[in-house]
Amino acid sequence: MKKVGLLVNPVAGMGGSVGLKGTDGLAEEAAKRGALPRSPKRAEAALKALLPMQDELLILCASGDMGQSEAESLGFDTEAVYAPADPTTAADTVAAARAIENAGAEILLFAGGDGTARNLVTAGVAIPVIGIPAGVKIHSPVYAVRPEAAGELAARVLKGERKRTKQAEVMDIDEDAWRADQVSTKLYGLLTVPDDRSLLQHGKAASPASEASQHALIASEMAKRMKKGCYYLIGPGTTTKALLDGLGLEGTVLGVDLVEDGKLVQKDLCEADILQRIAERETFLVLTPTGGQGFLLGRGNQQISGEVVKRLGKDHLFVLATKEKLFSLQGRPLLADTGDLEADALLSGYMRAITGLGEEQMIRVSGT
Repeated sequence: MKKVGLLVNPVAGMGGSVGLKGTDGLAEEAAKRGALPRSPKRAEAALKALLPMQDELLILCASGDMGQSEAESLGFDTEAVYAPADPTTAADTVAAARAIENAGAEILLFAGGDGTARNLVTAGVAIPVIGIPAGVKIHSPVYAVRPEAAGELAARVLKGERKRTKQAEVMDIDEDAWRADQVSTKLYGLLTVPDDRSLLQHGKAASPASEASQHALIASEMAKRMKKGCYYLIGPGTTTKALLDGLGLEGTVLGVDLVEDGKLVQKDLCEADILQRIAERETFLVLTPTGGQGFLLGRGNQQISGEVVKRLGKDHLFVLATKEKLFSLQGRPLLADTGDLEADALLSGYMRAITGLGEEQMIRVSGT
């Protein structure tokens, strides 16, 4: 039997849909606002890729929702090597990771966000790991592009198709600063991952100061296209913030703001707010992809859920991006990972991105 480690942070990502911009220390508050756990389902989505090998595998995990429940729900044989507290804490993640490695796991699948990856660094995990993206902040290139890709990559490793490994950075943002619209990122260490550029996400790249003038031109073009009497949801990012700046509005850099006729209607909307506003009148969504990674949805903007995408439709989406940001993707498509396969498929295909004043570029979006 091949031994596969599975570690699930059961509260990871809960803060995203309710606008908390993270869940560190705020799981209880997220639940009060109506957030539901998302990491267990995303862990299960990854494990499904291993079902063809099910009879060959033993899943080493923590008990309950930290891994055992998810694996057993799909019929895998499990061995719980750690019993976490209730509610679970970061200390449980550290202790569980050490117990799983000490029990002989060949590889560790873990579901969470950048904070969870930090816990693995603290634990000193040396075996190869594959992150199942489930958190709000997922900047570290230790994560697969989507849950299904994490499972597929694990299968390749276990079959001996991916033997090479590499060191990948674990980055994290100070959540308190993030909620105050300040970006403070720090390198916490390195983890070993399988060397597969097609299934692992790239690290996030910041927008250089030299792009400020380009942002302003893109913002001017977008402002010209905004229709009177319609709502515009402005997603997070420096390119979209240039639109708010151009309109003379003080929005949020890292949240979702609502604009109508050049006026700020509401700041920092959560998923419920967005769905309510969409029902009021015709609404458009303005997004910019994450630099380096190319994610359009699913990284730091979980307020814009699959349900939001389906209600708006692809024809009500504007994408803003500098030519340099698109060029840096080196032909890779933009990515959508809302957790809703129907919504991700809806966004797939070709569309136009505004890249300057009177300028557009065809882009490809992949949701699978």
